[in-house]
Amino acid sequence: MNVEVEDLIDVEEVEGDQELIQLVTFSIGEEEFGVNILQVQEIIRTMEITTVPRAPEFVEGVINLRGKVIPIVDMRSRFGLESKEHDKYTRIIVIEIDMIIVGFVVDAVSEVLRIPANSVQPPPPVVAGMDADYIDGVGKLDDRLLILLDLDSLLDNEEKEVLSGV
Repeated sequence: MNVEVEDLIDVEEVEGDQELIQLVTFSIGEEEFGVNILQVQEIIRTMEITTVPRAPEFVEGVINLRGKVIPIVDMRSRFGLESKEHDKYTRIIVIEIDMIIVGFVVDAVSEVLRIPANSVQPPPPVVAGMDADYIDGVGKLDDRLLILLDLDSLLDNEEKEVLSGV
């Protein structure tokens, strides 16, 4: 089942006096992450991924999605985690970064979530062993923390250039 972003509700709303941010949440390892829903084009089940020789370690390969060749980034590898076999929960989140369509493999997509903008705190210097440049903030939700990723900063310019040529 593919989830089209257009099927989901508006990104930022005002409920009462609170501004809400709408996120797609997903897990990688034991951590829960969120990205702004406006950046997500679609969420798809894993499919056959073709390996690309001499691609960077974090690039798992490419897929053919409705006639478009899309590079696939393994988020576990990107964050220095041990790789694992894809299972029935594994998903590919398709996004656009600087006019490059990229698929990010995540362990599972959790939900579409609205959180109050004021519940997001600036990132600490290091969160979950990742460089804080990738992190927009940390959302506090009742009994859990949600790491908000800045997808534009997730890949540096050289990596974006490599992905555009894959």
